[in-house]
Amino acid sequence: MEEYFFDCPYCWEKISMLLDVSVSGQSYIEDCETCCNPIQIDYTTLESEIAYFEANSIEQ
Repeated sequence: MEEYFFDCPYCWEKISMLLDVSVSGQSYIEDCETCCNPIQIDYTTLESEIAYFEANSIEQ
């Protein structure tokens, strides 16, 4: 697991999430720890390093 820091697409607070770098990538929804809005998380890894990361708001 690796802690990854980014800005929430809703409240723009810097937050962090633990990403599993032992898999080639994941796509899932997780709530912001500050404003509780759902964030679409997409990432891929290469040799246990984060190669791509994107956090997007989910239009409701």
